[in-house]
Amino acid sequence: MRAAAGFPRGGPRGFCLSTKNAPAFYRGYRGYHREIVFPSYDVRFIAVNDAVDSAKGDNDFTVIRNVFNDFYAKDMSKKVRSVMKARGTSGKHLGGPPYGYRSDRQDKDRWILDEDAAPVVKRIFDMTVEGIGPSRIARILEADGVLTVKALYAQQKGKPLPERPCHWIEQSVVNILERMEYTGCTCNFKTYSKSYKLKKRIPNAPEDMFIVADTQEAIVPQVQWDRVQELRKNKRRCTKGERQGLFSGLAFCADCGSKLHFGTCKSFEGHQDRYVCSKYKSGRGTCSAHYIREEVLRAVVLERIRAVTAYIRQDVEGFQEEWLRCRREDQEKSIRDDKRQLAKARKRLADLDVLLMKIYEDMVLGDLSRERYQKMSEGYEAEQERLKLEIAVTEEWVEQREEMDSNLDRFFTLVEKYVDIPELTPAIVNEFIKKVIVHAPDKSSGKRTQEIRIIFNFLDEVELPEINGSVTVEQTKKCRKTA
Repeated sequence: MRAAAGFPRGGPRGFCLSTKNAPAFYRGYRGYHREIVFPSYDVRFIAVNDAVDSAKGDNDFTVIRNVFNDFYAKDMSKKVRSVMKARGTSGKHLGGPPYGYRSDRQDKDRWILDEDAAPVVKRIFDMTVEGIGPSRIARILEADGVLTVKALYAQQKGKPLPERPCHWIEQSVVNILERMEYTGCTCNFKTYSKSYKLKKRIPNAPEDMFIVADTQEAIVPQVQWDRVQELRKNKRRCTKGERQGLFSGLAFCADCGSKLHFGTCKSFEGHQDRYVCSKYKSGRGTCSAHYIREEVLRAVVLERIRAVTAYIRQDVEGFQEEWLRCRREDQEKSIRDDKRQLAKARKRLADLDVLLMKIYEDMVLGDLSRERYQKMSEGYEAEQERLKLEIAVTEEWVEQREEMDSNLDRFFTLVEKYVDIPELTPAIVNEFIKKVIVHAPDKSSGKRTQEIRIIFNFLDEVELPEINGSVTVEQTKKCRKTA
């Protein structure tokens, strides 16, 4: 190839300078470059193997050759996709093992724990539950002299280590936290491409992935991985006072639903730290302050956790029976009607398909006008969309009921883990608490009182009986506390 003056160095972006070893994709697009791109830059195009020289005029056979090259690339893409789909749906891993695993020498498709990396992965997840962000985790690992992913692989293969073998970056930690395989599953088809002509990979929706559970030993439990994903949605950042709120990302306004911002500064003492509605904006926003001090919130949450855990340990079977009874009282009245409505909706959805086919045949045979058919089909299709949404919501509700017992077992495990809680820590708060809803203060009685609702993980809102006739413990606790 020979380029004239003014042609960009290295050729156009995405253009192969050597056509001899160019992929079929580029050969298929040679007509576009030859007829449009190259003439605009005064480029002479020569393909020795195909006997093409733009200086000698157009070769009519080149267009046909380009069509066959493009067809070859398309056919190869279909075959490769078919093979990859068959392998992925068989439960085998499509990629190599991530950091924390290594391939078994006896069976390359089987992943086993990497004794050097697996503890680091577990430590990263534990620190995240404790409220430490990816950037800070990277600094902690670097300070402790933990080898990075690249450095560890180089050490295991006997290659020279990089210049900074312990320099962790935030993105490396994030990539580890997002890998579902650490729960012991196989997760294939995470991404896809729209066309064989495009290299860009697009993330797949979770329902379009192929996930097989228990294909290798888990590094982190599924419960912990799910909790970490929830915490990552509510990112926390240290304030200028270099302090982080214990309930940052968990405290919400009862009126507008916004998060409560943690306020502090270097000159503040611990009892001056507070939470304020993010839409208050110093009185210029759309909501009131909902001001509450962190020490007050800390005391209320600690008292509720102690009360609930003590009650459960006192009578586990009684708690389970009462909790299930409360759930049944709220839902058993409507469960039969909902199931009946679900069956009716499914039958109606199937009937609509038959009706659409019938009115189409009537329109083709001339028994129904095209305008009438259009109006009726639009009505039937709108009803179908409504029924599909109704069925999906009802089925999701049924699945939640099936998970009810497992969620209760998870909460029991959590209670057994923390027998004595002298004070709150970020790990305890993140494992026990899902959300804290703070109401606006009430001063009508002459004292400043505030209502707080505490929603625990794994349990829905349900009221429990009184403990020793003195305190009403609720899963969603409504507590009056003088601030």
